[in-house]
Amino acid sequence: MPGSGVIVNVVGIVIGGVLGLGAGGLISERFQKTLMMACALAVLFLGLGGTVSQMLRLAPDGTMQFIGANMMVGSLILGGLLGEAVNLEDRLVAFGEWLKKRAGGADDARFVDAFVAASLTVCIGAMAVIGPINDRLLNAPMVLYIKTILDFVIVMLMTATMGRGCIFSAISVGIFEGVVFLCAGLLEPLMTPTAQSNLAYVGNILIFCVGVNLLWKQGIRVANLLPALAVAVAWTWLP
Repeated sequence: MPGSGVIVNVVGIVIGGVLGLGAGGLISERFQKTLMMACALAVLFLGLGGTVSQMLRLAPDGTMQFIGANMMVGSLILGGLLGEAVNLEDRLVAFGEWLKKRAGGADDARFVDAFVAASLTVCIGAMAVIGPINDRLLNAPMVLYIKTILDFVIVMLMTATMGRGCIFSAISVGIFEGVVFLCAGLLEPLMTPTAQSNLAYVGNILIFCVGVNLLWKQGIRVANLLPALAVAVAWTWLP
């Protein structure tokens, strides 16, 4: 059934979050800190590994070549400027504050941070774009099924350490992947192999930035870099 992949992804995140919330109540603060570091490292290396796989190519002479530097720098700079102009970070935080009130989480000081971090972790990346397109046009939800397994584990760990705000990242995923699913007919011609590679390249850099925020709390405004994904795809069509 078209759309089943998106539905499964949303449900998988909710289940993972609920299990993580239950486990979090049984884990002492010391263990929660260790789990948080482990989760942050996992996100860091997921992003780093994905970036390196797109960034380096083996040349015929056996040497490693660094590719796509102009696209990467241009996408991040232009995407950052667009994101700051729209101020996506503050809008996402404001949405998190609205959810916090509706969910009765006024006493949860970490709700918004948890919601934003989890939302960015599960929404950024090529799978969140390619998956819904395949689900709609090819009736092939396998990419989203695989993503669901990854999201289930990540959100479960994040919820156990950061709280129930992570569970509501399912709403972000539902909206994001739902929009891509509905617009799949328009997006499909744009998603050439090069565009998909660019999307994965920049998307994994943003995932790495989420890991940096989780581990060192440097405050990288990752949401304001999200337009870099669109710029990376558009870069494919530059002369």
